[in-house]
Amino acid sequence: MKNKVFLAIIFSVFIGNIFAFNFDEQLKFKIKYGIISAGYATLSVQDSVVYRNKKCVKFLSTTRTNSTFDHIFKVRDFTESTWDPQKQISYKFLKKLNEGKYHQYRIHLYYPNINASYYLRYSFKKSKFKQTRMDIPVNTQDVLSAFYSVREKKLIPGKKIVVNVTVDGVNYPATILVHKIVKLKTMYGKIECVPIEPLLQSEAVFKQNGKILIYLTNDDYKLPVLLESKVIFGSFKAVLVEAKNVPYE
Repeated sequence: MKNKVFLAIIFSVFIGNIFAFNFDEQLKFKIKYGIISAGYATLSVQDSVVYRNKKCVKFLSTTRTNSTFDHIFKVRDFTESTWDPQKQISYKFLKKLNEGKYHQYRIHLYYPNINASYYLRYSFKKSKFKQTRMDIPVNTQDVLSAFYSVREKKLIPGKKIVVNVTVDGVNYPATILVHKIVKLKTMYGKIECVPIEPLLQSEAVFKQNGKILIYLTNDDYKLPVLLESKVIFGSFKAVLVEAKNVPYE
């Protein structure tokens, strides 16, 4: 069962210590399927990770349905990105999906200095990885780092942003459409938000039948406060309900 990304599963002009997000940012979203509470998702940033002798950060994402929704469709997803904040490129992407009867375990190891990646796809039948070497374009991101890199860019309504993404053994230019500014009721009150629409090509259970819209605060931090997505069996919302180490505290 192959489907497309739900969260980024969905995604600076400044180099150095100036970023739109804190390096210890932690976000928690309540997932709703219609009026039903379906579970929770998290996005977090871990600082001071050394990888290949370079100081990196990790972006982490989890999605977990609650015990009630587990009887309808059980989800336990985890993704992890290792990212160089100075060069703003991805070095590693790990994805473990457990969605109903669908299971996926994949790793990308990126070597931007030689424009190559090793793609490891786990076979649950054979209990081992199959490794493939592939070429990648310059400044390649994974799905998760692409979202954070977009938060570093200037978002102009009516314009689009293109980010090179390599995931699931495929290179493609991911297009992010920037829509007009709207006002939304959030945990911080009613504030201006910029909706962005990522057109993704990765795999997960939440099949993109219609738009995926991510609402970011209309300021320098571009904090995600709401995600709306139509999926194969309805529509979901992920609403920000808890945030730590963000500028609004």
